Amino acid sequence: MSNVLFGLFAAVVLVGLVYSGASLLTFTAAVGAAALGFYALGGLGTVGLTIFAVLYVPVAVVLNVPALRRGVLTSPIFKAFSKALPAMSQTEKDALEAGDTWWEAEMFGGKPDWSKLMNVKYTELTADEKSFLENETEELCKMLDDWKITFELKDLPQEVWDFMGKNKFFAMLIAKEHGGLGFSPYAQSCVVAKIATRSLTASVTVMVPNSLGPGELIMHYGTQEQKDYWLPRLVDGREIPCFGLTGPEVGSDASAIPDTGVVVKRNINGKEELGIMLNFSKRYITLAPVATVVGLAFKLKDPQGLLGDASKTDYGITCALLPADTAGVQIGRRHFPGAVFMNGPIIGRDVYIPLSSIIGGREMAGKGWRMLVECLSAGRGISLPALSAASGWGMYLATGAYARIRRQFKLPIGKFEGVQEATGKIGGLTYKLEASRVLTATACAECAPSVVTAMMKYHMTEMMREIILRSMDVHGGRTVILGPRNYLGQAYQAMPVAITVEGANIMTRNLIVFGQGAIRCHPWVLKEMQAAQNPNKAEGLRDFDKAFFGHLGHIFNRAMRALVLGLTGNRLAKSPVSGEMAVYAKALERRSAALAFTADVAMGVLGGELKRRERLSSRLGDVLSHLYMATAVIKYYETNGRNKEELAHAKWAIEDSIAEIDKAFVEFNRNFPVKAIGGLLNFVAFPFGMGKTRGPSDTLNAQVADLMMERNVFAERLLDKVFVGEGSSDPTGRILEAADKLLSIEPGYSNFLKAVSSGKVVGEGLEAQLKDAVAKKLISAELAQGIREYEPIRFDAILTDDFSKDYLRTNGQIPDEIIEAKPVSEYKEAA
Repeated sequence: MSNVLFGLFAAVVLVGLVYSGASLLTFTAAVGAAALGFYALGGLGTVGLTIFAVLYVPVAVVLNVPALRRGVLTSPIFKAFSKALPAMSQTEKDALEAGDTWWEAEMFGGKPDWSKLMNVKYTELTADEKSFLENETEELCKMLDDWKITFELKDLPQEVWDFMGKNKFFAMLIAKEHGGLGFSPYAQSCVVAKIATRSLTASVTVMVPNSLGPGELIMHYGTQEQKDYWLPRLVDGREIPCFGLTGPEVGSDASAIPDTGVVVKRNINGKEELGIMLNFSKRYITLAPVATVVGLAFKLKDPQGLLGDASKTDYGITCALLPADTAGVQIGRRHFPGAVFMNGPIIGRDVYIPLSSIIGGREMAGKGWRMLVECLSAGRGISLPALSAASGWGMYLATGAYARIRRQFKLPIGKFEGVQEATGKIGGLTYKLEASRVLTATACAECAPSVVTAMMKYHMTEMMREIILRSMDVHGGRTVILGPRNYLGQAYQAMPVAITVEGANIMTRNLIVFGQGAIRCHPWVLKEMQAAQNPNKAEGLRDFDKAFFGHLGHIFNRAMRALVLGLTGNRLAKSPVSGEMAVYAKALERRSAALAFTADVAMGVLGGELKRRERLSSRLGDVLSHLYMATAVIKYYETNGRNKEELAHAKWAIEDSIAEIDKAFVEFNRNFPVKAIGGLLNFVAFPFGMGKTRGPSDTLNAQVADLMMERNVFAERLLDKVFVGEGSSDPTGRILEAADKLLSIEPGYSNFLKAVSSGKVVGEGLEAQLKDAVAKKLISAELAQGIREYEPIRFDAILTDDFSKDYLRTNGQIPDEIIEAKPVSEYKEAA
């Protein structure tokens, strides 16, 4: 019996060592100690111990003596790995190594250090940034009429262009030392988002120069001469920039740029100089039709070795800056992407530029791809999440308001369960969007998180799409009919822009998130690859040995962590917080361990084939993304004071992400090509099955839906961020005004309607009914007056626009007759 108990004890100790990530030396010593223990207790005889020692000692010595281990074990593995590893171009290396990892690496690693998340200090607005939001940005929003911009002008008014240039809207990221605003990524996000709640065209116009554009590239990589000349001109609006990256033959795969620049000699003003002859064709270039300076990405070639290295004829992707009026440049025509922000093609035929036009000078020749990948984080991590969050803000407020004031079958439509299914999702996704936006903007201030920003570009724009579609469902015909009253139609029409820009979402999800994340976020894979590519083979072998055995330990540790945490119902998992969020944090930690193990097994079994199996790899990318977003929600909820009204939003958002994580795991394991391994992975991730991970319940969804129709604390926070105009000048302001007025007369208004419906109050028309209700003392005179004031506002808020045929035929060139809504009293329908 003592041997059985000792066996159980030894098993628990060994499992505990693997679970805790003990060193190889400690584990092998524990195995030897277990054998000696069995020998001492009589469970293992002298012969048995001798056989064990003959087998165990050589293995233990080889494993724990690095020099011996490298010669016996690691060297053949290293040779095989180096041979199997495909050769990488410099462009691929630059893309792989560009940018930084952040909190997502902790979740991918399977054993998150929660303090790294909870100790993050959200970026706060400085006094200057806050003033800019409250004054210049507010003033800009007042100048914008999105219907006129989109339908009548097809452009921003000139006074808007002048105002944005004068007030440095195009220079938010340019440092103050160069005359720019020097705003933080979070401040840029807030400005772009607020403008987006008023006009998509204006927000895109502002965001592009502050994301992937010449300004950022010059700031980070430009020569001093380039900084001194171009930055002041970009700051004060003398120059309007654009950046030419995509073209007819290249969209999401920007590395396949066909545009070329060839190094040539030219005689300029009697003096011979080196320059570049460019030929290019770009499209989808925002601001191109009005740009005065063009940033350009192309492949630089030097067939004659004029740059000084005869052995190097192909330098690769290079970035340059040239005036738009350079000879041979054709620019000015427009695309029509559904919105009317300036966007169009740029074509260049035999365009000559001096070498000094290369951003960063000739030393940066061929280094453009790394520059671009690192700077893409601004577009992916700041601007596009800002647009997505702004859509969520607006739809949360407007759809919640509409669901309360619009009545059908004698009830606010927001009380119907079918409508609540949609509004609850809008509320929960908006909360997730905002939590992710704030955390990611903070990350962009600390580093250049390439994996995080790719994840957020995809998922936040997809959540935006879902919110807009569900909002359309709730509003019905109210947002099908375009016009000045419609606050949703333009967002719906232009939605594909965000889905497509900065890499199409299909490509981002299927190739970038896990393809880059698996290597960059893994604690050992990149080190193994770098060791294999080290020209110093002896040094490479030492580095590979450390990385490879570290990797093996990582695999066993994460497998054991996932299994043990699953078997114990997450009880051994850590949580950085107490209260309602603790159970979620523990559940996410277990899934983090499961991801680490699953990813390692998949990469080990499928190797390079995993990249081509996009359905599989994208699901692991979804797991990582939802782990990041769910932890962002925990951080956001805790940082904002654990407000009771926010709890339902936070729970909905996290439960939705956990359900998506588990769905991705199950589909990955079910479709894994080696069925036995798929079954093993499923058991490790879910030893007792999926459990209750089915997403937010109907009850929780209804709680969020009901909160959306009130002025809850989250709604108040959003109101501080959006632009709300006064009266009929702003469609969002119109619907919110009606909802606020309704809240001021509830619940008396509902009681009045019930009295009318039941026959306790009679009368033809609203006024007669109000008089009867006051006479019968069913309502007060003050409430009756409140209802009189509310009804015209309510009716006006639910109306749709109509136009003369001439107005539509001429795109607004023939002014339309303004037809005001009739007072409710003139209509025969009762309230």
